[in-house]
Amino acid sequence: MTHWTTADIPPQKGRTFLVTGASSGLGAEMARALCAAGAEVILTCRDEERGRAVTASLDGSASVRRLDLADLKSVRAFAEGLEHPVDVLINNAGIMAVPYATTADGFESHIGTNHLGHFALTGLLIDRIGDRVVTVTSGLHRLGRIHPEDLHCEHRRYQRWLAYAQSKLANLLFAYELQRRLAGGGPVSLAAHPGVCATEGQRRDTSLQGKILAGGRAQSPQMGALPLLYAATAPDIEGGVCIGPDGRFQRNGYPKTVTTSGRSRDATMAARLWQRSERATGVHFPPRS
Repeated sequence: MTHWTTADIPPQKGRTFLVTGASSGLGAEMARALCAAGAEVILTCRDEERGRAVTASLDGSASVRRLDLADLKSVRAFAEGLEHPVDVLINNAGIMAVPYATTADGFESHIGTNHLGHFALTGLLIDRIGDRVVTVTSGLHRLGRIHPEDLHCEHRRYQRWLAYAQSKLANLLFAYELQRRLAGGGPVSLAAHPGVCATEGQRRDTSLQGKILAGGRAQSPQMGALPLLYAATAPDIEGGVCIGPDGRFQRNGYPKTVTTSGRSRDATMAARLWQRSERATGVHFPPRS
């Protein structure tokens, strides 16, 4: 069997990619591979110094911009300051299983950063995205439940891994609903997940619960980035799908189209979440085709 690797990325010269959360881990690996393929890459991060350290190590055309997805003011400022269109937006940045906190706008930090920040960013840029939107999710979305009336855990016991899982389910609902709304024209929307990957967030969680939920032995960021890169660069890719690892339980391996939970395909819940997200962020996408 032939496995897809970074050597299979088609030439990307003349194409621009915007990668959120690119100062480390999966984002940095994607930026490295895309630059090597000839793309122009815009890396976004909260810490510009860390972002500049990554760009200095890249062999190609790359720039770094500050973007804090936990602050809608930062998201709007970034979108207003982006001078030219992009071919591919990769919604990669995120936090994982952190103690309870709120964003600058008062949102629970997981749903606020991982979902609402990217929802707002995508909506503000959608008219400037030429090819596709890739939203990064997780296999742990299967543990997630969307609570439309209590997205921010104000009326239930806070459990950090379940809050993370809710946000990753929200990422999938968003990716699939965006594809339904764009089906009449415009870029395509799809999701991708890296499997169990040794990213900074997982290394920080040394609890027994964290190790169990993360699924044991983790693969490298280089391997974890492959499904995301496939989703971002494979020619003629279909929208409304999720790309993940081909290994057992989607924990590791090489890219392929994978199944996601029934809850992630709930179009009614997706529409409810969309309405809640527009109301929370104040960002409204163009009318459905």
